[in-house]
Amino acid sequence: MARRRGGATSRFTGEIPKSAGKSATSAVVWLCFCLLFPSAAEAGLYTATDQLLPLSPDNVEPLLINSTAAVLVEFYASWCGHCIAFSPVYKRLARDIKEWKPAVDLAAIDCAAEENRKVCTAFGIKAYPTIKFFHAYSKADSKGQSFRASTHEVWVLRHRIIDKLESHEEPWPPACPPLEPTSQAEIDSFFETNNVQHLALIFEDATSYIGREVTLDLLQFENVAVRRVLSTEEGLVTKLGVTEFPSCYLYSAGGNFTRLKVNIEARAFYSYALQALPGVRRSGKPPPVAAGVVTNHTQEPWKPFNRSRVYMADLESTLHYSLRVELAAHTVIKGGALTSLREYVSVLAKYFPGRPVVTNLLKSLNAWLQNQTGDEISYEALREILDNTAQSPNTALPEGERWVACQGSQPHFRRYPCGMWSLFHVLTVQAKDAGGTDPKEVLSAMRSYVHSFFGCRACAEHFEVMAEESLVEVDTLSSAVLWLWSRHNRVNNRLAGALSEDPNFPKVQWPSPEMCPGCHSVKDNGEHRWSQPQVLPFLMSYFSSSSILADHLEDENQILAKQREKHALLSQQRVERKAREASDSMMHPLPSQSTVQDEEEEEEEEEEEEEEEEGPRDEEEQGGERAAADEMERKKSDTNPWGKPQVEVDQGRRQARRKPRIVGLRMPELQEDIVDLDSFVYQNYKAKALQGVAATRVKQRSLQRKEERDPGPVFGLGSDLDAGLGMVGLQPLEADFELELGQQRKRLQNRELSGQRFVEEAELARWVSVLSIGFSKVDISLCVVLYFLSFTCLLAMYLFFKNRLRLRVG
Repeated sequence: MARRRGGATSRFTGEIPKSAGKSATSAVVWLCFCLLFPSAAEAGLYTATDQLLPLSPDNVEPLLINSTAAVLVEFYASWCGHCIAFSPVYKRLARDIKEWKPAVDLAAIDCAAEENRKVCTAFGIKAYPTIKFFHAYSKADSKGQSFRASTHEVWVLRHRIIDKLESHEEPWPPACPPLEPTSQAEIDSFFETNNVQHLALIFEDATSYIGREVTLDLLQFENVAVRRVLSTEEGLVTKLGVTEFPSCYLYSAGGNFTRLKVNIEARAFYSYALQALPGVRRSGKPPPVAAGVVTNHTQEPWKPFNRSRVYMADLESTLHYSLRVELAAHTVIKGGALTSLREYVSVLAKYFPGRPVVTNLLKSLNAWLQNQTGDEISYEALREILDNTAQSPNTALPEGERWVACQGSQPHFRRYPCGMWSLFHVLTVQAKDAGGTDPKEVLSAMRSYVHSFFGCRACAEHFEVMAEESLVEVDTLSSAVLWLWSRHNRVNNRLAGALSEDPNFPKVQWPSPEMCPGCHSVKDNGEHRWSQPQVLPFLMSYFSSSSILADHLEDENQILAKQREKHALLSQQRVERKAREASDSMMHPLPSQSTVQDEEEEEEEEEEEEEEEEGPRDEEEQGGERAAADEMERKKSDTNPWGKPQVEVDQGRRQARRKPRIVGLRMPELQEDIVDLDSFVYQNYKAKALQGVAATRVKQRSLQRKEERDPGPVFGLGSDLDAGLGMVGLQPLEADFELELGQQRKRLQNRELSGQRFVEEAELARWVSVLSIGFSKVDISLCVVLYFLSFTCLLAMYLFFKNRLRLRVG
């Protein structure tokens, strides 16, 4: 007995043999492998979410042979009806004693699978289900001890496991705490050999299992140790004045005893209270972070909050992350994902108890989704509705995250998953308050959204397994509320102790006895039981719209102001982008536009040359013409239909007439210098036509320098080409047109002289082209190449025969 006690207390002193640590590490690694790759555990009746070790020919030896943990194994056949009926009991047992690891592990193997038949035969399995218990440090030839499972009561199976643990022979496994009763002598010297903060003494009768169960329940927690004291230990019973069995007392290093206050003297209540003691934390987890400034990437200050209330800031932050972050990963949403999105947004629009600005946005988003007739939508179109691009009044969804009750001690703890659970709890309660007609409306929307969009794919698969096996049982709105609550607790049980658990917020079965005393009760055998008639009113009150706090929310006016500023900035950016595109098109015009600009520049140069030939004019006449021109420009600016200043118009004209840059232009391909004699005559007549057009152009420009008089309009053929249409129109001529015929004749003479020079040069170019008819640059280049090749061949032949002659002479 002394050896057993010494081995058992080695856990608290940190003295664990190396072989034990190695075996425990291998078991933990294999469990993590099964959780990360659930496909290996999904064969048969159990999955990785059931917290069972799946056995196979590859891992059966390291898990059962020479292991530091005892293992309870079920050998079953997936076709066996009794095995199927027993599987829910075995799953509940695994969840019930989850905290007993690494002292006890539960495993299962499907003997109906062909790859497992040799394993089942080696252990002598002939009937199903067969359950065997393997002690720690089992030998290689051990086939395990038979374990009676004739009952479906979890508490009976749990007590039988404890009996098997106590029957272990020496040496006592270091992974298992001491289960035998303690004495006053050991209590007096306990703190001398153990470094713990709290010692819990459970006084009970010899037939009670509560002390041993609580001892195993606290196995994974530090700074606390549990010992059972029998009612026959008169020294301690008298010293503390214990009159009730069972009862729990806390013993401190100073020798003080205080009774642990619980609602009911039962296993579950003791475990709840002891895990909540100050300084008690799960082994391997960092200590809780003190309230203050949470050190994270944003240096976000810690927000004080009431743990027994729901905050609207968490719900709005969940909507922001769900609609703006998680959905943004899907560029195109189609098929089943689009259906899931419609159901999700429809439920939000109907039951979300938010502020008017948020509910208005959800309703507009829902209406837009329902009006989409196609099979797919783009997220960009959805984002425009979320950002309220249409500027609907009093409609907005706050951007950013403001976690309050869902904030974590580190940036990677809680937050969005906590907000998603809170959101759907609120929606199920609101659906019941609103008198919904479909009990599964909210749960089906949650299931489809998680399946299609939730970022944690392993979490989505686990939730789908839970929904598939029991969602069909929901037939009322009340059962929908309770179903989501019970599945949330199951997830908490599975994730307790995982790396994702926040040390400040351990995952426990919720609500705790302190939060809802009436929600907890016990059966006649002392087993814990949830009182669902009390749980439902608690959930309806906790998640009701009237209980949601509006602390730490951003003001609605600020939200709308930020939205207006954002849209104004986006509009300005669009205008600037269009301006840049327009300027780029100006700087890089099309070939047709550049041709028109070149013709206009040539006409301007000809006009300047004509003015220089006319010589200096009378200053008064020039001054009068300038004044008239200024008056005409002023009137044009006053009657500008687009309302733009004339300065901008002039600048636009100068930019339009600016020559294109070479950088970025596509150079035209070189054309062959081949003259078409048939079209040469047409070019000659075209030159004469341009000569006539130039004459009318001079008329129009000269008239713009005179003051306008009340006319009877005379129309003449004008040459102003509209830049957009490229058409020649009729130009009204002024009544005093004949008064300027003298000046116009001089200009026409100059135009005619320049036209004659153009015709003469054209005739000369015609005769030059006749001399080179039929020969292009390509033809001439080809002749040169052939000539060079022939010369090279002749030279090569000459050198060949010359060398041949020398050899023959030699």
